[in-house]
Amino acid sequence: MALVNHRFTLASRPVGMPTRTDWAYEEETVRELHEGEVLIRVLFISLDPAMRGWMNQSRSYVPPVAIGEVMRALALGQVAASRNPRFAVGKHVSGTFGVQEYFISEGKGLIEVDPRVAQLPTFLNVLGMTGMTAYFGLLETGQPQPGDTVVVSGAAGAVGSVVGQIAKIKGCRAVGIAGGANKCLYLVSELGFDAAIDYKSEDVSEALRKNCPQGINVYFDNVGGDILEAALANLARGARIVICGAISQYCNTGPVQGPRNYLSLLVHRATMKGMLVFDYANRYSQAAQEMAGWMAAGKLKSREHVVEGLATFPDTFLKLFKGENVGKLILKVAAE
Repeated sequence: MALVNHRFTLASRPVGMPTRTDWAYEEETVRELHEGEVLIRVLFISLDPAMRGWMNQSRSYVPPVAIGEVMRALALGQVAASRNPRFAVGKHVSGTFGVQEYFISEGKGLIEVDPRVAQLPTFLNVLGMTGMTAYFGLLETGQPQPGDTVVVSGAAGAVGSVVGQIAKIKGCRAVGIAGGANKCLYLVSELGFDAAIDYKSEDVSEALRKNCPQGINVYFDNVGGDILEAALANLARGARIVICGAISQYCNTGPVQGPRNYLSLLVHRATMKGMLVFDYANRYSQAAQEMAGWMAAGKLKSREHVVEGLATFPDTFLKLFKGENVGKLILKVAAE
């Protein structure tokens, strides 16, 4: 009996917050494999803020998702059939499989993962691109030194929660900015942050002055907008600002809100630099090995927010922009 693949394709380019009608839910018969190909049954899909940018028809670091194309997404799955000697049936692999149940690959870009090392969703979180982004963004771009005060926005999200923990491992003071008392409590009581600022109930600039009396040495930005403005107003001399994302701006219908007080960079001899995890691809294994060691030693925690059901994708994806996830948001497609 032929396999049927269910998938979400891009139906239209959203204006502002995406809606259900911006995607089409389709089904197709899975074709026979050609020589050298692998059929992957998708188990888990990584839901990331960057996916919103991929839906726009604009110049970026990757081409936009085309209308009618499967929605691009990182994912993890299991080899269901193979005509490629490098990938045996039953192996678990990660790659860019899209929002669908099955993916046919020529084997390029597949990363084999070992479920004996960690739970499978962890390979889309701390031991995947999320962890790589936090690791290289903080350590290579942020260049933290022991004793530095590291502030991270979106701190209860996937990347931010890992950034704060790595900062602590490296002997820094970690201050997180998150939305809601429960998230702030999680950062301090479970992840070991030194302080957490609730942007929903506090004046962020005032709270930064209180919690960073010597100024911010490293600011890791996942949010942009007003929170970036507040951080720029509270820099220490020689501060480093890491631009990783700007989730507050992704669904804007007008121009992106840029920093008006950028002259703070001049006053404090600070630097602001963007980072893309793909620039460090040849060092992923090194980072994963070190972070796996930290996890085994109990120094680094990986938290996944898993929602089950491919058909829930549109609503589940929007949790990212409503602040409804804690940790890494993952869509569970099929039983393991």
